[in-house]
Amino acid sequence: MSTVREILKEKGGSIWSVRPQETVKETLRFMAHRNIGAVLVMDGKKIAGIFSERDFAKHSANSNLQLDQVPIKDLMTSRILVVSPSQTTDDCMSLMTTKRIRHLPVIEHDELVGLISIGDVVNRIIQDHKFSITQLERYVTGDVY
Repeated sequence: MSTVREILKEKGGSIWSVRPQETVKETLRFMAHRNIGAVLVMDGKKIAGIFSERDFAKHSANSNLQLDQVPIKDLMTSRILVVSPSQTTDDCMSLMTTKRIRHLPVIEHDELVGLISIGDVVNRIIQDHKFSITQLERYVTGDVY
């Protein structure tokens, strides 16, 4: 069973973030430029929150946002769940499904070391299943390893 550490090793350690005072418009441009669906909001080295496409959809449907004036801290999700690099992909999938979230910051020794998405987790689970199937087929057919 794979771990978060293996996902981070495969995808690299890039962590995209914005500051709490960045505007919604600046943040959306940043996300579009990086082709990402969520971005961490960092206050120095501390996670202040996360802002996702879902946050934007939720807030823009309920008000007339002045995108170039509203700071991202006003729309971000501030209650953040985190995982450690040693947690399994099954742990992450369970947490993401139960809490209906799509992104998890990864913390090790009180330091942010990455961010994983539900896509990252699903891809890793699929890889694990393909490997297991291949090994079972080899066992059943008597192929030598």
